[in-house]
Amino acid sequence: MSAIFNGIPGLEAWTSLREIQAGWSSDKKYCIQDQHGREMLLRLADISQYERKKREFEAVKQLKQHAELPMSRPVDFGICNEGHSVYSLFTWVEGEDARGVISKLPPSEQYRLGLKAGEILRVMHEIPAPSQTPSWAERYNAKIDKYIANYRASGFHLKGEDKVLSYIEGHRCLLDQRPLTFQHGDYHIGNMIVTRAGELGIIDFNRMDYGDPWEEFNRITWCANESAEFASGRIHGYFQGEVPETFFKLMALYIACNQIASIPWAIPFGEAEVNYMLERAEQVLEYYNGFESWVPSWYLPSRDLLL
Repeated sequence: MSAIFNGIPGLEAWTSLREIQAGWSSDKKYCIQDQHGREMLLRLADISQYERKKREFEAVKQLKQHAELPMSRPVDFGICNEGHSVYSLFTWVEGEDARGVISKLPPSEQYRLGLKAGEILRVMHEIPAPSQTPSWAERYNAKIDKYIANYRASGFHLKGEDKVLSYIEGHRCLLDQRPLTFQHGDYHIGNMIVTRAGELGIIDFNRMDYGDPWEEFNRITWCANESAEFASGRIHGYFQGEVPETFFKLMALYIACNQIASIPWAIPFGEAEVNYMLERAEQVLEYYNGFESWVPSWYLPSRDLLL
């Protein structure tokens, strides 16, 4: 067993360890199994990330009051590798990557799982942000300024960038007086699994934060690309009734910001990744008719048609 794991309690009871390569996180991830057959997810990060990782772990612990949520649960946290690394240990949620499963299911089942994704997210958002959390408008406007500055400095140009930037600037006012809650931070189909029983499970809370609950829909295009039924169900399950018009306007703002931010983010990963993000951003422009509309073309408004 590698010395990087030294200092993790229970190490001597591990019987197998498998590194997980999937995902964009800089953490090293492993599936471990102990002598009792229990599987767990182990995440390792550099010790410089200690405070951030501790904050993440403590925040996810708040969800323990919601035992019904099908999610990876926190088990242990601490320092290992002779003080060079910080570890986080979670329960393992068995299942298949939702991206490879959902699109193969009947449309009604895709929609049912989407409803479940929305219901789970609504429960997560029952946890309020700490009282000292800065206002959302202040924080997110600063993010927008950074996104735009980084995009302009990147040297890459998205077709229709003027329409994206115009929508962003014209809708900053929607950020005022937004509520602040717990956020998963990366809530999309790539961080979900489908269990053997055909139910939905939620994984990877390493980008958790506190902010506007509706910002959690900023990556819903990843869901829509796999299944319009699933993505529409997410929205219906979350609101359990009529969806406010303001929601669609804000979701469009967050998605527009994501497109601008994704291009400079992709640069360290190489030209192919940048081109992929440019293509995705252009697809988003089509969804929103050049941001002339704030309801995306993939959205299926009628629940009755999908059940």
